[in-house]
Amino acid sequence: MVDKDAVLQQLDEVEDPELELSIVELGLVYDVRIETKNEQKHAEIDITLTSPGCPAAAEIMAATHRAALSTEGLDSVHVNLVWTPRWDPKVHASEDAKMDMGIWD
Repeated sequence: MVDKDAVLQQLDEVEDPELELSIVELGLVYDVRIETKNEQKHAEIDITLTSPGCPAAAEIMAATHRAALSTEGLDSVHVNLVWTPRWDPKVHASEDAKMDMGIWD
């Protein structure tokens, strides 16, 4: 069965190449929606980047698309780059990612 958790599991393999941390752990994945169209499973994924000038933007977007599409039972994927809300590691990153980045609350 295709669901949000299955897609997130695949996306957990995608790393920000500069920080060498998963985009899921960094909190860059804002939403995953699964839709059925003509008996085909489609995922709409909203992600952001650590900054608007991220030099790895194209690489992260492509890796996100490939990883999501590898989810068993998923037929198509669209990755949306969003900027709202602005990414803040203190708010969006997991506790493990914060520790890896040296962020202490």
